[in-house]
Amino acid sequence: MSDLDIDLNEIERRMKGALDSLKHEFSGLRTGRASASLLDTVVCEVYGSQMPINQVGTVTVPEARMLSVNVWDSSNVSSVEKAIRNSNLGLNPMIDGQTLRIPIPELNEERRRDLAKVAGQYAEQSRIAIRNVRRDGMDTLKKMEKEKLISEDDHKVYADEVQELTNKSVKEVDAALASKEQEIMQV
Repeated sequence: MSDLDIDLNEIERRMKGALDSLKHEFSGLRTGRASASLLDTVVCEVYGSQMPINQVGTVTVPEARMLSVNVWDSSNVSSVEKAIRNSNLGLNPMIDGQTLRIPIPELNEERRRDLAKVAGQYAEQSRIAIRNVRRDGMDTLKKMEKEKLISEDDHKVYADEVQELTNKSVKEVDAALASKEQEIMQV
């Protein structure tokens, strides 16, 4: 049965992975406040390859509604500026030497609602991933019971544990979504 304990740990790890992925997706959603993680998903063409902006410059937050990117190599400034403009984040960087100043515009009510819907979609994808992990775990338990590796009683005990992990993970997704929606809708 020690093999099964490892399976429960693996199930928990995979569910946590779905939650971590959701949090990463949320970090890319613009909320009207400046956050260095806002540019984490933006990649630019430098030295003949695609690189994340945080690998070609330093991203800082000098003010609540301003981002600053200090590009290390002056030959990459225009490439970084172009990548930010084309990122669909609605940002308009201004070049100041080797530094890009990026004002974060105020979000209107319609855009806030759209972002809240996107956050809801991300959360639903995460819930689906968690339920898929649960299904895999339950299938493994059924198979083990069928092959007489565990008893019917053990199957029930472990199935309850898998369901508890699922419920806990879905609650964490719901809490993360509620927090992100509140952050988005604040004026």
